[in-house]
Amino acid sequence: SAMDHQPKFFENLSGTGKAIGVLTSGGDAQGMNAAVRAVVRMGIYVKAKVYFVYEGYQGMVDGGDNIVEVSWESVSSILQVGGTVIGSARCKSFRTREGRLQAAYNLVQRGITNLCVIGGDGSLTGANLFREEWSGLLEELAQKGKIDEEAVKKYAYLNIVGMVGSIDNDFCGTDMTIGTDSALHRIIEVVDAIMTTAQSHQRTFVLEVMGRHCGYLALVSALACGADWVFIPEYPPEEGWEDSMCVKLSENRARKKRLNIIIVAEGAIDCHNKPITSEKVKDLVVQRLGFDTRVTILGHVQRGGTPSAFDRILASRMGVEAVLALLEATPATPACVVSLSGNQAVRLPLMECVQMTQEVQKAMDEGRFVEAVRLRGRSFENNLNTYKLLSHKKPDAELPKTNFNVAVLNVGAPAAGMNAAVRAAVRVGITEGHKMFAVIDGFEGFARGKIKEISWGDVGGWTGQGGSILGTKRTLPAKYLEKIADQMRTNNINALMVIGGFEAYLGLLELSAAREKYDEFCVPMVMVPATVSNNVPGSDFSIGADTALNTITDTCDRIKQSASGTKRRVFIIETMGGYCGYLANMGALAAGADAAYIFEEQFDIRELQANVEHLTEKMKTSIQRGLVLRNENCNENYTTDFIYQLYSEEGKGVFDCRKNVLGHMQQGGAPSPFDRNFGTKISAKAMQWISKKLKETYRKGKVFANTDDSVCLLGMRRRNLVFQPVAELKTETDFVHRIPKEQWWLKLRPLMKILAKYKTSYDVSDSGQLEHVAMHSQKEAETGAI
Repeated sequence: SAMDHQPKFFENLSGTGKAIGVLTSGGDAQGMNAAVRAVVRMGIYVKAKVYFVYEGYQGMVDGGDNIVEVSWESVSSILQVGGTVIGSARCKSFRTREGRLQAAYNLVQRGITNLCVIGGDGSLTGANLFREEWSGLLEELAQKGKIDEEAVKKYAYLNIVGMVGSIDNDFCGTDMTIGTDSALHRIIEVVDAIMTTAQSHQRTFVLEVMGRHCGYLALVSALACGADWVFIPEYPPEEGWEDSMCVKLSENRARKKRLNIIIVAEGAIDCHNKPITSEKVKDLVVQRLGFDTRVTILGHVQRGGTPSAFDRILASRMGVEAVLALLEATPATPACVVSLSGNQAVRLPLMECVQMTQEVQKAMDEGRFVEAVRLRGRSFENNLNTYKLLSHKKPDAELPKTNFNVAVLNVGAPAAGMNAAVRAAVRVGITEGHKMFAVIDGFEGFARGKIKEISWGDVGGWTGQGGSILGTKRTLPAKYLEKIADQMRTNNINALMVIGGFEAYLGLLELSAAREKYDEFCVPMVMVPATVSNNVPGSDFSIGADTALNTITDTCDRIKQSASGTKRRVFIIETMGGYCGYLANMGALAAGADAAYIFEEQFDIRELQANVEHLTEKMKTSIQRGLVLRNENCNENYTTDFIYQLYSEEGKGVFDCRKNVLGHMQQGGAPSPFDRNFGTKISAKAMQWISKKLKETYRKGKVFANTDDSVCLLGMRRRNLVFQPVAELKTETDFVHRIPKEQWWLKLRPLMKILAKYKTSYDVSDSGQLEHVAMHSQKEAETGAI
């Protein structure tokens, strides 16, 4: 329709005369505060009134000072706080009509007809019922003489938008619920800590994680730490699991693996729907194997702590989207939830999601487990398939033998999650019947013959290791072509898997150009993007960027804290990224910064001046500190020192300045759950592509591949994982600055400005279409989201 081509800008949407109530309900989750902050600021920004409803529905029923109008400053400094600052309570009275009548009265008194509810499926179902009853409740209030007919007409409709805040990630229709990623951070921190003590003592650890009805946390943490066994409600173990588990544990011991980790979801069951508890698992291991076994129950630790960068960005995006949805709601639109699908903000009818979520439970209760996994969505199914692929090695006799040799190498700078990717590649390759070879020190090491066969056991425990165990170099292959070709021939390498950043991409372009001269390079080659800079064309994300983002966010939190003692201070923080502003921009969004200078958006002295004036104004409020991020290459003349000196001079008498260059700490550290999971899944998929290509290109006893589609990059694009020939990506690349010509995250740039109170334009053409919750097909599960 003609409508679709008109871009839609949010500055044309007005909230004047509207009042929005925001509440958090149900179990708390990290990131709820980021969502509350975004709703409040976006609401005020579009000139609506915004009210806090304290203590969830209880506060709505009690009224009084539980429902308070808030200002811009009310939500300052809450971004980095876990839980919910406006409180959440289980509310019995809201479940009664009397309670809802009282709540409706309290809202009408303040003219609130827009509600933003952040909570789990129970809270959202309650909100929907409230909306359906609304006009009836107002009629009843009018009959009782509590409100006049005028009010009944004026406030005739209640609009509801939900955001799912739940660490279990148990809500259908949304890839990630607010809090899930942070809960995974807590679990992984604990597992990493336990690993060291368990290795010292050859112990077995049984870890119980949350998830009464949903195994997501257990499954992904098992993937992320390479656990030996996992128990989840959606996928009960087969009959006789006790034997197979014990066999596996004792085999591991025999292989000199010093530790066993078993992860149990609190709602785990066997195929007869009987609970499998962590104690039961422990007793089994002790009785049958006599291993020293300990149980650790993580409990509420998982709900605690500061929200991860991912959750802050997710919640901020959702909060802004929720306000847009409320501004556009009409009596005809159903209550919706805003959520992410892949990398795309979407709106879905609330009740469709709730129904689908209840379907899963029903399928589990009735023992239809395959169906339950499918209903959970493609990202869950993907996780389960990958876990099954990587955790259990088949006996050698059962493995196919392809006689193909596949080499894996790391290229470029180290990025957290590279080792998880190597591990997945090696194990999937072995499962597919290939001989796997590891190349040490990138293309340079390849040329020198630093290449050796690598086995299933060699990569055990690699998921949690930072940096690059194989070693990595920035060197490109062009100057070593002859020697690399020799090595390929000597070791009879039939396919290459390259894990790395921009250099890996350039390297593959060079190797494919050299195919005319060397037959050795006429083999399938695939690249998996891994760089903290996230500057590889063809992929929205690269392995390592999430870990770096968390490092930046943690550091900014600490720096902001240091300013709370000394008033009126502005910090200028320099981030990595080459010419790519991803880390600076997303770091600014996650840390609640006032500005981020990036190369992709040119700025001049007027803009710097405007930012100084903006901070001067801010110092007059109760928020007396500022945070400014600068990408290392955003401008060759406006250096970090220059900006620091400019701010110091212009801010004299109003604020003082400090600067911080984050440097190489952004490349180090243990990989975040996202990077472990993303690295594992994308790499496993790349390896399966290699197997397929090897079969296709094997003719007359040798592999020969010289078409463009046999040199690909596997990337995450919006909602799918896609293989793209590197030759085709050339047109999308700015080779001088080593960045893609178009980058999705630039669309989120106005978000940061809005949340920092700058006037800005924001194109919201993408949002607004209500989609439906679709059951996915098997095919889709394979390209599915992370």
